[in-house]
Amino acid sequence: MIKAKFYLGKDQKITRFELTGHADYSSGPDIVCAAVSALAINTVNSLDRFTKTPHVVSNSDTGGYLVVDQLGADPQSQLLLLSLQNGLMDIAARDNNQYIEVKIFNN
Repeated sequence: MIKAKFYLGKDQKITRFELTGHADYSSGPDIVCAAVSALAINTVNSLDRFTKTPHVVSNSDTGGYLVVDQLGADPQSQLLLLSLQNGLMDIAARDNNQYIEVKIFNN
């Protein structure tokens, strides 16, 4: 299962997100993992290109691991992050909740 965690600061802005695990949707092409990966990579690349460069730690060898922090509280960064959160929640809502869970934590 993919576990997506979003951490909010006191101002309710996203300060960090983590993605861990694999969906194990199928033994062939895993469309849930592919969708999550595409959203996450696009978000990180967009943050880097259009806003502030985030701090990124990843390791696909350990079962899928991505941590992104040092995120900007500016409207552009937050819009990109909310778009990622929304996309992941949409994937989970489309009968895929056994493959992905999205949680939001207040710091």
